[in-house]
Amino acid sequence: MQETDLHDLSDDADYAASQLQGSASMMGGDSRTQSSSSEPDGAEIVYLKDNVTIHPTQFASERISGRLKLIKQGHTLFMTWIPYKGQSSNAKLSEKDRNLYTIRAVPFTEVRSIRRHTPALGWQYIIVVLSSGLAYPPLYFYNGGVKEFLGSIKQHVFIVRSAEDANVFLVNDFQNPLQKTLSSLELPRAVSVVSEPSMSVSIGESPLNDNQERTDAGVHSETSSVSQYNVKQRQKGHDPARDLSIQVLEKFSLVTKFARETTSQIFRESHGNGFGAIERRSHNHSALDSAQKASNIAEKVPDTIPVASDPLEVDKLTLVWGKPRQPPLGPEEWFTFLDSEGRVMDSKALRKRIFYGGLEHGLRKEAWAFVLGYHLFDSTYAERQYLRLIKKSEYETIKRQWQSISSEQAKRFTKFRERKGLIEKDVVRTDRSLSFYDGEDNANVNLLRDILLTYSFYNFDLGYCQGMSDLLSPILFVMEDESESFWCFVALMERLGPNFNRDQNGMHSQLFALSKLVELLDSPLHNYFEQNDCLNYFFCFRWILIQLKREFEYEKTMRLWEVLWTHYLSEHFHLYVCVAILKRYRNRIMGEQMDFDTLLKFINELSGHIDLDSVLRDAEALCICAGENGAACIPPGTPPSLPVDDGLLYTQQDDVL
Repeated sequence: MQETDLHDLSDDADYAASQLQGSASMMGGDSRTQSSSSEPDGAEIVYLKDNVTIHPTQFASERISGRLKLIKQGHTLFMTWIPYKGQSSNAKLSEKDRNLYTIRAVPFTEVRSIRRHTPALGWQYIIVVLSSGLAYPPLYFYNGGVKEFLGSIKQHVFIVRSAEDANVFLVNDFQNPLQKTLSSLELPRAVSVVSEPSMSVSIGESPLNDNQERTDAGVHSETSSVSQYNVKQRQKGHDPARDLSIQVLEKFSLVTKFARETTSQIFRESHGNGFGAIERRSHNHSALDSAQKASNIAEKVPDTIPVASDPLEVDKLTLVWGKPRQPPLGPEEWFTFLDSEGRVMDSKALRKRIFYGGLEHGLRKEAWAFVLGYHLFDSTYAERQYLRLIKKSEYETIKRQWQSISSEQAKRFTKFRERKGLIEKDVVRTDRSLSFYDGEDNANVNLLRDILLTYSFYNFDLGYCQGMSDLLSPILFVMEDESESFWCFVALMERLGPNFNRDQNGMHSQLFALSKLVELLDSPLHNYFEQNDCLNYFFCFRWILIQLKREFEYEKTMRLWEVLWTHYLSEHFHLYVCVAILKRYRNRIMGEQMDFDTLLKFINELSGHIDLDSVLRDAEALCICAGENGAACIPPGTPPSLPVDDGLLYTQQDDVL
C-alpha cells in the first residue's frame, strides 16, 4: 500500500465528520458563502469562519479576533485572516498593531504543513507553516471549525497526514524523493513569525453586518491581487512538486546560514565559540568594521540611498548615560558584600556591580546561584549548605522516576520515548567545540542528558524543547555539579519557560515589545521595517529564544547572561540589547535597502562579530533614555518576568515533545 493510502485524509475521522457536517453548511449560512458580489470574477469562498483569534500575549484583553477565509481563484487556493476593526475590548493594541498580524492571500503552494492542536481543556487551534520554514501565530477556533477547515482544504489541495505526527497535515507533499527530504527537515520546529514578509498578494474584506465593521486599510483589491498571482503561476507552468521544491531551495540559497542555524538545526550545531577568548575590539566602532570584513555578507551596495537620521544617536547617548564597563568582580571584592555569616548585605549594590562588570569565572559558581534566584541574598553559609543537601536528595528522587522505567514500560510510554530521543540527539550536538563537552562518551554530555531528562519529569507540562540544551550548557560548565546545575536551570526556566510554549505566546509578546521599543527609540528604522514587511521582527527570534547565546563567544555569553540576570535596570534588558544592536547597524540595513530575507542573512552572519561591551553601554543608555515610556511598551508578564501567579506556571500542552 502506498504511503498516501496510509495517511490520506479520506481515512481520517476528522475529514469524514466534516463531510457529514459540512459540504452544504460550508456553502450556506451566516459564516459560509459560495460567492459574493465583492469577490473578483472566478473567485469562490469555499470556507469562512468568524471569531478566529490570535493571542499576541497571555492577556485575554489583548486577543485579536478576525475572519478566516479560504478562497479559490482558478486552480489556486488562498487563505486570508483579517482582524476585525474597532474591538472595544482591546484597549492596549492599536489598529496598526492588529494589522501587523493580518494574513493576506497566502497561496497554498507556499504552505508546507498545518499542525492541529486539540487540548483536553481550552480551544482548538492550528499553526500554519510555510515552505520557507516560517510559521504564523496560532489561530484559535473559539467556536470549533478545525475539522471543516481541514476538510475544505482537502477538497482543493493535496494534503496528507504526517507519518511522524498524527496532528500534522502535510500540504502538497508529493511522493518525490527530493520533496520528502525537504519535508523531513522539519524547518518550523523552533521558528514562528507574525506575518510572512514575502506575501505581497492581498485580498480585501467584504462588508459584513453593520455591527461588525472590518478593517480594510492597506489591503489591495481582490481582483488585482489574486489575478496577478494566478498570471504568474500560469507563466511558470511547471509541475507543482518541482515548483515547491525549487521554492524551498531558493530560500536555502538566500539564507544559507539561516537554514542551518535558525531552524531545527539551530539548537543542534555548534560553531566554534571558544571559552576564554581575548577581547580584541574597541568599544565604539570596531563591531561594525569586523562584521563588514569577516562575515560572508553579499558585496556592499554603494551607499546611494539616503538614510533617515537617528533621532537618538547611540554614540551621544552613550557619552551621557552609558557608563564605562568595569573589571569583573573578583573574590576579594566579593567578600566585601557579605557579612560574617555569608549574607549579602546590599543586594542592589551587588547586582549593580555585576551589571557593570560581570564576574571572574572562578566566582560564577557561587554568584550565579544568587542572581538566578536559587539562593536568597539574605541566606547564610549554613542555610545554603543545608539547602544543597535537601535539593540534592530531591533531585535524586525525581531522577529515579525516569531511571526506573523498564524497557517494557517505555514501549507503552510514547511521550517519554519521544523526549528521551530528542534530548539524546541534541546533547551530542551542544557546544562540542569546548573541551568540557568534547570527545566520545564525554561524562559532561551524559550529565546534560540526565539533567534535561530529569527536568522533563520535574516540569512534565513543558517537558523538553530544542534550545533548552543551549541554556543548560553554560550552567553545567560553571556549576560542575549535577544537582546544583539542575536547580539553577529550574530557576532560569521559571523566567524563560514561556519561550518554549507550543503556542509561542512568550516569544510573540517579546517580539511585539521589541517592535514597540524600536518605534519609540528609532522611529525611522521602525518605519523602514514597516515599509519592507519586517515588522514581525522575526530576524531577532534566535536572539530572544536563547538569550543571544549564538551571537557571542562562550565567555562573552556568560558575561552577558550574568548582566541580564541581575535585572538591575530592567528585567527586560535583553530587549534593549537587541535594539542597541539594530541601531548600530541601522545605516547599513537602511542604506542597502535590505529586504526580509537579506536582513535575516545579514543579522545571522553578525554572530561572533558584535562588540559586547559597546552594545551593553548602548543598551544601558537606551534603557535610561526610554524610561517609563520604554517600560510601558512591554506588556506585564512578558518573559523573562516571573509569570503571573494563576496557579499554573506554564501553559499546559497536549502534544509537547
